[in-house]
Amino acid sequence: MKRLHIIYTILALFFSSAIQAQVTDNFNDGNFSTNPTWVGNTADFVINGSNQLQSNNTTVNGNYYLATPNTLATTAQWEITINLTFNTSSTNYVDVFLTASASDLLATTTTGYFVRLGGTTDDVSLYKKISGGTITKIIDGVDGILNTSNNTLKLKVIRAATNVFTLYRDITGTGTAYTSEGSIADATYTTSSFYGIAIKQSTASFFQRHFFDDIEVKPYLPDITPPAITSAVAVSLNTIDVLFNEPVDVISSQVAANYEANNGIGAATTAIVDGVNNALVHVGFLNNFGNGIINTLTINGVQDIVGNAITNGTANFFLYTPQQYDIVIDELIADPTPQIGLPNSEWIELKNTAAFAINLQGWKIGDANGLSGPLPNFILQPDSFVIVTTSSAVAALSVFGTTLSVSNFPSLDNIGEILYIQSNQNKIIHSVQYNVSWYQNELKQDGGWSLEMIDTKNPCSGSSNWQASTNLQGGTPGKKNAVDAINQDNTAPSLLRAYTTSNSTIVLVFNEPLDSTKAATAANYSISNGIGLPISAVCITPTFTKVSVQLATPLALGTVYTISCSTITDCKGNSIGSKNQAKVGISSVADSLDIVINEILFNPPSNGSDYVEIYNRSKKIIDLNKTYIANRNTVGIVSSIALLSSEPALLFPEEFLVITENAAWIKSNYITLHPDAFVTIPTMPSYNDDAGNVLLLNAQGKITDEVAYKDSWHFTLIDNVESVSLERIDYNAASNQADNWHSAATSVHYGTPTYKNSQYRINDGIQGEIKVSPAIVSPDNDGQDDFGNIDYQFNEPGNVANITIFDGYGRPVRFLQRNAICGTSGNFRWDGLGEKNKPLAIGVYIVLTEIFNVNGKKKQFKNTVVIARRS
Repeated sequence: MKRLHIIYTILALFFSSAIQAQVTDNFNDGNFSTNPTWVGNTADFVINGSNQLQSNNTTVNGNYYLATPNTLATTAQWEITINLTFNTSSTNYVDVFLTASASDLLATTTTGYFVRLGGTTDDVSLYKKISGGTITKIIDGVDGILNTSNNTLKLKVIRAATNVFTLYRDITGTGTAYTSEGSIADATYTTSSFYGIAIKQSTASFFQRHFFDDIEVKPYLPDITPPAITSAVAVSLNTIDVLFNEPVDVISSQVAANYEANNGIGAATTAIVDGVNNALVHVGFLNNFGNGIINTLTINGVQDIVGNAITNGTANFFLYTPQQYDIVIDELIADPTPQIGLPNSEWIELKNTAAFAINLQGWKIGDANGLSGPLPNFILQPDSFVIVTTSSAVAALSVFGTTLSVSNFPSLDNIGEILYIQSNQNKIIHSVQYNVSWYQNELKQDGGWSLEMIDTKNPCSGSSNWQASTNLQGGTPGKKNAVDAINQDNTAPSLLRAYTTSNSTIVLVFNEPLDSTKAATAANYSISNGIGLPISAVCITPTFTKVSVQLATPLALGTVYTISCSTITDCKGNSIGSKNQAKVGISSVADSLDIVINEILFNPPSNGSDYVEIYNRSKKIIDLNKTYIANRNTVGIVSSIALLSSEPALLFPEEFLVITENAAWIKSNYITLHPDAFVTIPTMPSYNDDAGNVLLLNAQGKITDEVAYKDSWHFTLIDNVESVSLERIDYNAASNQADNWHSAATSVHYGTPTYKNSQYRINDGIQGEIKVSPAIVSPDNDGQDDFGNIDYQFNEPGNVANITIFDGYGRPVRFLQRNAICGTSGNFRWDGLGEKNKPLAIGVYIVLTEIFNVNGKKKQFKNTVVIARRS
């Protein structure tokens, strides 16, 4: 029992002595005067704001040092991180004393071992210093290592129980990629009193440019464990990246015969240690792996840096080339404020929908502005999630799940944009063209809530498969979506429109992503008017919603063609149905009155939206990508100019188009016979409720049509004109003529967006002197015969007209025109009302038109018209 007590006491003293002998200092306490205490030229050093030991000597050709007690000299390990922001030289270097017999490291009588960083050959080498000041290089490092203007490296020196020194350096400064500078056995000095740093500098350009951190001197515990395989990842058809749990020996790790795989793959043909990470080996084989097959790699004979060899180490690996939709963007937050419960950062979430794990190394995130930097080495397991964001947001988001960062992470547009993910083989795997309407929630679309995909097995059906998160935190980063559900896509794709980029290239636009193989089959398309089949077809990335077809015969200017498609399917296999045709042709820039303003809703309810309907009265095909809508500001300057379409979109002759911010509201409140005849622009020019200007501009900024509307143009007997549109009566009549506008009829719910106006009339151009039509007028705003047209035609200009309306008793009830100058032809309009807009009784009325000119000639015309009321 007494003997056992003595052994314990000896062991306790040994461990106590070992602990006291160790040196550890990262300078986080802000000083080097205590814990541990450093002595020497203390005025020549400071602790900087980064808690590093920094030189502070400003003496030309100076030599200075710091030392701290250290008695650990054998079976020891020394480590230090050093940053020298200059090229070393024969007069500018640092000596790190591992052992020293005295605190004055510069004294010729001080003996020991030190590592010199720099010198004539700019290397990292181990020296021995004997009494009298003579130094001997005992490990000669690689020349030129420190021949750069900024050197950050980590040193490690091991002295084994056999007195064998091994010198390592890691120029990454991380301590994960050590390279051996060599080994030597030397037992000259086996004791120590101090550890320290000595600096030699020449001119002022080297002052205060030495930085030291993470100093550690500790007992060396021999490594007797062989390296283990951390992972084996197929990175190409016949190459594996093998990652070990520690740096491996450069010689044995590069012996190809040490690696062998089953399934007929055989022994490796190449093995190359990674130039940055000494624990990573790139292993190549002659035979390919086969897609989706799980293989086993066996490794023998690979040693770690101290000689421990792996025996029959195994790891499974497989090659799987990711296909479209194997990884999907299934959640994103573009507007994180106001915060609900998630960090104030933009991010996206990726989900693996495949049956195989997929390494995301080298993958990138893209938008309309370009690509991000590559994702790091990360294996995303099946049915698992990863958050991707910018580096500054990683810490805050990591509490929700695994988070990766990329450089140049896209800035997500609050109102929507195209996002896509691209594999390391530059293949688009998934894209999302989201917009703010996908939230399907007016409150949540204002910020703080994420957009979530409902069914990740149905990734390409657009808005019908997305909605705002229902999780009370505002989203579910890193885990299954709150709205996760089955949401089958059984809807056929539709061809929305087509346009030309040249006289031999047509681009078709579909409402959802297509099967890219079928979309790229030229035989699936046909063009009318003798053009026939295209010679090629390409499905356009990243959205796969467009197809570009190349024609053998060019299109003719001024001709409207029809392009048809068949056997096209969406990404879920639904075949295209009846919406498989679109008109197309070569477009022109609109000139004056080629397209006209045809209908204006300028006084919607508070929850509604203005709209302007335009009509193509020309024979031209007009490109909306070169057409603008605008207003005038308070001083009459053209303002609030808005492009009608961010990409080519064609308006054909005799077609209507409605421009608005909120097509959904228009469609839900008015009859829209052509629901595809809308363009939605982000910001509609402001149109006041009482009066304003609506303008159309072409690509050159020329005004092609303008209407200076007034609310007084509405039918007088309508008490409340809110939600009532103003309709143009005649496309060919003057745009700013009040008589050419009238309130939309009650029978069409006060608006006719996308189709012919309820008040449409056209000057028939009837030959004769005066004609009033229709014969019966019913001024009840029902859209049928609400007013009468008084058409005139003369052989010569220069006539003046007075028009008076009489009732059946010969009493004047309306002085419609006085001294009105007439052209050779034209018309006036009577709205069926008397003076001061007084309603008139039903019955027969006489329209007396008196014409005279400067030559003194006069003529009267009498026409009858009946005012009726509909029961």
